[in-house]
Amino acid sequence: MVRSSPEAAVATGDDPRDYARLLAAVYDATMAGDRAPARPRAVIAESWEQLMADGVDPARHRDPLVESDELDALRRRSGLVGVLEEMSRGLGSLTADGDNIVVVADSRGRVLWRSGHASVLQRADSLGFVEGAHWGEGAVGTNAIGTALVSRQSVQIFSAEHYQPSHHTWTCAGAPIRDPRTGRVLGVVDVSGPAATVHPTTVTVVDLVARLAESRLRETHDRLLNEIRAVSAPILAAVAAPALAVDTDGWVAAVGSVPVCTRLQLPGDPAAGPAWVPTIGWCDFEPLPGGWLVRVVRDGAARDESVTTVVVDLIGEPTVRVSGRQGRWHRIVSRRHAQILRLLAQHPAGRSAAELSVDLYGDDGHTVTVRAEMSRLRRQLPGLVAARPYRCADGVVMQLRPDGVASDTSSAG
Repeated sequence: MVRSSPEAAVATGDDPRDYARLLAAVYDATMAGDRAPARPRAVIAESWEQLMADGVDPARHRDPLVESDELDALRRRSGLVGVLEEMSRGLGSLTADGDNIVVVADSRGRVLWRSGHASVLQRADSLGFVEGAHWGEGAVGTNAIGTALVSRQSVQIFSAEHYQPSHHTWTCAGAPIRDPRTGRVLGVVDVSGPAATVHPTTVTVVDLVARLAESRLRETHDRLLNEIRAVSAPILAAVAAPALAVDTDGWVAAVGSVPVCTRLQLPGDPAAGPAWVPTIGWCDFEPLPGGWLVRVVRDGAARDESVTTVVVDLIGEPTVRVSGRQGRWHRIVSRRHAQILRLLAQHPAGRSAAELSVDLYGDDGHTVTVRAEMSRLRRQLPGLVAARPYRCADGVVMQLRPDGVASDTSSAG
């Protein structure tokens, strides 16, 4: 994928103080619904418009802190532990003078780590910019972490481009870190500091460090697959039935008497017993160092269920739990995606992009945004959501908890 160069918030040669005064006037006019003296940058305008449409109050909205024990678990699951030291080292030149801090957040904008000079960290504390804090757009508005996650690009935010007035004395630059295997965003690396420290090259450096982190993640995964391949080779040679060796995420390291593929969709708990694997059928799973030996069960086809049950759990982090024809697995989804699934469950006949725009935003003027969200949702939940109109796929039974609202869109039998 070709990436464009990240856009600096303040151009080389511009006076940051003059620009900050202009941004303050633009911000005040925009929030008051008046004509602004200038239009903010496109990424800022889109962020503000979406936040205002969602009813986010720039003065009061903030999510609670993540508990310390949960924070440790989020760090382990983030997939970023192995590149943390390298990112900190790569950004050392931006923090050496003590004016900036480095922050790493997860894919939902929760601050996992931060480092920097004590004086700047104390200033960050006063904003709630601490480990465990939610820093997505829905929690604190436009900022380099949340806006990088929404836009999926590196961004620099300066002064009154921030949605919350309390952040107008700050500047920040954030870059998304993608899983090189899937393209899924794992998190964001961010450099933040007082507005006076803004520099046009900061966002370029942060973007470069994020790309280097992705390269290291790719190298680490390749080494893991080679290790699994070496361990599994003699086993696959001795197994009479079709089998594969995969890592814990289903990436294929080696195959034996099975059509070559790149990745398997593993069940939520492979150790629980035989499970249905799409494109292959029923399989047994045996643990390998770093992954699984997957044996195809030849007589398993008769055990395939006729429907797939999808339970959307709306308590806490929205979670989709799948069982039946497509195996057993689960995914954590965003609140927006949970809201869309609830609408699909309540409208078995389906909803058009325009209808979903009205449902979600109050008018039909956001169809492009809806289609983009549906595309992401369908990639995250393969085979569960159909299009034209958007609806539960044939053979899918969707249930909502704790609502108890259910929609049976199964056409099987």
